[in-house]
Amino acid sequence: MIVGIPKEIKNNESRVGMTPAGVFELVKNKHTVYVQSNAGDGSGFLNDDYIEAGALILDTIDQVYALSEMIVKVKEPIDEEYAFIKEGQIVFTYFHFASSEPLTKAMIKAKAICIAYETVEDNEGTLPLLTPMSEVAGRLAIQQGAKYLEKPVKGRGVLLGGVPGVAPGKVLVLGAGVVGIQAAKMAAGLGAHVTIMDINMKRLRYVNDVMPPHVVTEFSNEFNIRKHIKTHDLIIGGVLLKGAKAPNLITRDMLKEMRPGTVIVDVAVDQGGCVETTKPTTHEDPVYIIDDVVHYCVANMPGAVPCTSTIALTNVTLPFVLKLANMGWKAACEKDAYLKKGLNIISGKVVYQEINEAFGW
Repeated sequence: MIVGIPKEIKNNESRVGMTPAGVFELVKNKHTVYVQSNAGDGSGFLNDDYIEAGALILDTIDQVYALSEMIVKVKEPIDEEYAFIKEGQIVFTYFHFASSEPLTKAMIKAKAICIAYETVEDNEGTLPLLTPMSEVAGRLAIQQGAKYLEKPVKGRGVLLGGVPGVAPGKVLVLGAGVVGIQAAKMAAGLGAHVTIMDINMKRLRYVNDVMPPHVVTEFSNEFNIRKHIKTHDLIIGGVLLKGAKAPNLITRDMLKEMRPGTVIVDVAVDQGGCVETTKPTTHEDPVYIIDDVVHYCVANMPGAVPCTSTIALTNVTLPFVLKLANMGWKAACEKDAYLKKGLNIISGKVVYQEINEAFGW
């Protein structure tokens, strides 16, 4: 198969769809790999690294799309890329269709084979291709949240870890999934007081078993959320409904109950956000303020640490890329139940129910 790795052109996205190590494995399996010139620069991988691994370098993004049977990316295609995508072409990337009707309609029109990293699902119901980016985003959420709590950037002026004689900051984590647990782990490591909430008691029991005593668990409901937002300094939104739009756990009216300078980091922004006032931002302009509450809603958080993120992503996507390349998408999805759940749009038809539900189709 001919596999193409284009340069990501979304605002401030420095990751790349595959490392030279991934390219090496594809070439070893007799596939042709085209990499757009300088696609890996942001992640620390140069053209020469890809050439040494066996890739062929192309100058422009339209050449990569035109010559490739399968496109391996990181983020969903944006407007400028829609016209490049061909009928029957496999596009393997993060799509998050439920949060963008224009993107969904564009991919239906293109009649491509859209396989979404975020809906590939194993027998335990976990999402193996979303997990490493959720781990990065969960840890990064605390790093960014701690920064935006500083007064010069309109935060409350709170040091999360506190100091002797001064109580530590308080972190509220909504969702005890991968993002939530990683965020809680980082916040706890800084010495903050952490409350983590979920509706899944099995997850809360797990958190209670593995986290230190200053991480407390509480069942998630509106009453408890309203109680905690009044006293917590940093709120992390880490709620995920597989392939569907995230629920609004914090509504606009709740912002008035928070203290000025409270920071919200909504990691669920890719799926529409779990805060009603969430709107996607970029690393270039990451925050905005509503009712004196600082919102950090960058839609590609792991793009801030592309070296770590690209390696972590290729570690988990490569086995699936190899199956698709070796067998073709139909045979690969028939034989691999995990990969089959990644199918979102096939030749103009939406085949993932949650996408239809998101738009009332």
